[in-house]
Amino acid sequence: MDNLVKNRCAFAISGTRYEAPALESGLYVVATPIGNLRDITLRALETLAAADLVLCEDTRLSARLLTHYAISTPKMALHEHNERAKAASIVQMLAAGQAIALISDAGTPLLSDPGFALVRAVREAGLSVFALPGPSALLAALATAGLPTDCFTFVGFLPAKAGARSKVLTALAAKSETLVFYESPRRLSATLAAMADSFGAEREAVVALELTKKFERSHAGPLGALAEQLAEKQTRGEVVIVVAGAPEISEADTGLWKEALAEALKGQPLRIAVDDIAKTYQVRRKQVYDEALKLKS
Repeated sequence: MDNLVKNRCAFAISGTRYEAPALESGLYVVATPIGNLRDITLRALETLAAADLVLCEDTRLSARLLTHYAISTPKMALHEHNERAKAASIVQMLAAGQAIALISDAGTPLLSDPGFALVRAVREAGLSVFALPGPSALLAALATAGLPTDCFTFVGFLPAKAGARSKVLTALAAKSETLVFYESPRRLSATLAAMADSFGAEREAVVALELTKKFERSHAGPLGALAEQLAEKQTRGEVVIVVAGAPEISEADTGLWKEALAEALKGQPLRIAVDDIAKTYQVRRKQVYDEALKLKS
């Protein structure tokens, strides 16, 4: 039996076999590649090979990674629909001395992926949780976008329904830090259009597509232009959108655009006046629109 366990606790890189050292009991939160399988760390391979169990968001997807590195550790599905139900039994396994690895389909677990309920339950039970840092679409996009990284907000996925999405974007529009979003390729066009409307068409942004994969690419420019550029294009794979924070507007600048708006409303329809002022002074369209309604009333 010992030999069987020893043979299982191994992995292979390009045909060369390596034995994995024994693990301390606990939950290991393991980051896995977001596209390129070679981005996995040696520590992650050792942990996945030596663990008693690997918790996977989708066992079929994770099998590709584990098989690629000849890892035969037993797998169990842990996703948003069963995580809370399985947390108690997993805590019992950890309390009995097992070492369990947690991975998601790609990247770092818990970042718009399952795992929070389990990690919280393990912490509340006083058991160990270990972090194995590595690939993350959030950090990969942020590091290559060319936008400020000293302060940022990770929003994750926006609501799928237009009304709820607009509400969230409106609440974020005045934030001065860089904003990072995940998005489905099916909703990319609608989301960029909504962002241009809420943040202003001139707000700078970067759309990163298929990071670390063969067809990795990114598009940079004002939100309005990006919305038009990607409106008709079919995209695949995960999408990360990085948006510049709102520019600081001084009281003097605020006075200028408000005066300009009052003049514009004398000879133009409200919608055209609002669009012109928002674009000329790089002010959020909603802010200009609200001010226009006040002036009209």
